Amino acid sequence: MEPPTGQPPAGKRWHTREDSGIRLDAALRWWHDDEPIEHPKIIELFNASLILDDEGRYQLRIGQDWCYVQVEDAAYEVRTVDVTPDARVSIRLSDRTAEALELDSLQLDGLGVLTCRVKQGRAKARFSRDGQYQFGALLEPGPDGGLVVRAGERQHPVALSLESLTGSV
Repeated sequence: MEPPTGQPPAGKRWHTREDSGIRLDAALRWWHDDEPIEHPKIIELFNASLILDDEGRYQLRIGQDWCYVQVEDAAYEVRTVDVTPDARVSIRLSDRTAEALELDSLQLDGLGVLTCRVKQGRAKARFSRDGQYQFGALLEPGPDGGLVVRAGERQHPVALSLESLTGSV
């Protein structure tokens, strides 16, 4: 065995906190050195350990260990949409946290998937199929021809149209 030279072997690279080789793609799939991470427990650990630091960079924090990761688009997935007892719309995210849905931040991406802002508006979340279906079940036609979200007895207007949601022109 050759002694270390301070350089990685040919075709390899050193992984550092700054350059971990870990990324989260636009479809919310985890990768390491362009190889998909497929083990469900690792995926769940990474989802639960993803944070946005004070400089706006994403990190994986697991115990005392951490590294920066590349996030291509949304960092979180909206897995569940609930109506709280006080008639607010709440979302549960892939990092196992829950927060109020910021209705003003709702948008549709080019594929017709709902997105919203989370973590005090600092990060983007993409709705899962289940989450988008649950949210859609709360939508109703509003008095002005737009859409509203029905949460208990309250109605919250949303800046989405039926045409944008159905793809109709």
